[in-house]
Amino acid sequence: MILAIDIGNTTVALGGIRDGRVCFVAHMDTVRTRTAAEYRAEMEKVFAHRRHPEKPIRFEGAVLTSVVPQITGALAECARYYTGKKPVIVSPDIRTGLTMGVPDPHAVGKDRLVDAAYAAANFPLPVVTVDLGTATTFNVVDEDKVFRGGVICPGLSTGLRALGERCAQLPQVHLSSPKSAIGVDTEKCMLSGSVLGAAVLLDGITQRIEEELGRPVTLVVTGGLAKYVIPLCRHPLTYDPELLLKGLALLYQLNAPQHEHRHEPRNEGEHRRPSPRPAGRRPHSGSPTAAAAPAVMAAAAAVPAGTMRPRRAKTEKEKPYDEIRHSRCRHDRPGVPALAHRAGKPLQGRGPLQH
Repeated sequence: MILAIDIGNTTVALGGIRDGRVCFVAHMDTVRTRTAAEYRAEMEKVFAHRRHPEKPIRFEGAVLTSVVPQITGALAECARYYTGKKPVIVSPDIRTGLTMGVPDPHAVGKDRLVDAAYAAANFPLPVVTVDLGTATTFNVVDEDKVFRGGVICPGLSTGLRALGERCAQLPQVHLSSPKSAIGVDTEKCMLSGSVLGAAVLLDGITQRIEEELGRPVTLVVTGGLAKYVIPLCRHPLTYDPELLLKGLALLYQLNAPQHEHRHEPRNEGEHRRPSPRPAGRRPHSGSPTAAAAPAVMAAAAAVPAGTMRPRRAKTEKEKPYDEIRHSRCRHDRPGVPALAHRAGKPLQGRGPLQH
């Protein structure tokens, strides 16, 4: 499973992805003052609710995108803690499958890059992606997979909150889809202007993009606030709430080192698998061991299964040491007379030998 981390302005999304399929999604608040240890404690709470006692969550790698540079390092450290590997961090310098057709690719939001890369790889071109979040962003990829740029607007919740904070007589409004364009009270007027206005903006901007490209586009919409807007849109579209997480999985596949092996996470209560013992050196082709190997294997194969192999016959040089070797098996007395006999000297003294 791949750990995908999307650091947004409002929330941090955590996703578990296996074989291109999103297995789970969880969210944490984006707090710019939190440390890596504090974020790791929050992640432990998230994983604890999804961890099966007999099937612990295992991550073989991680990929991360961020629009909040202050906490990118802290969450990259968390990703390394759970995988034992450096995460793939999204930037224009990694492989995306796109050609950047803008003057400053590094100024493009990393989340926009992820959306565009996945849409270009999985939808008919040219394609426009729209992410309705804290900000509403449009990304344009032409028929040659060139990232042409896009549009950035205030998000739904951002606009409504600004109205409530800046206008003394306007209340804070909870988001919902308006039933008509004409509002009959202040709250409905604000919803019509914000939500219906976002739908008209989406249709209108897409139409203008098609005019500039000179051909129809595939429209793909995502983001947490899209559910309020897409029922009011008139342009044909595809809604994919997991577009960004799927894009992160795609970029991981394109950029993760292929030689790395699956790694056990360092969650509480889990242990790493012991690493296999390195194999010993093979004998040199000219050594006696290598030369005798075929004969040894042939002799072993000749012994019938279930029978004991006969001991190797001793040489004449080894036979005189049989009695002496018994001294290691608590039978040293028969060995001492044998030594004295071969030396031609009688034993001195009587009685049992003293040790």
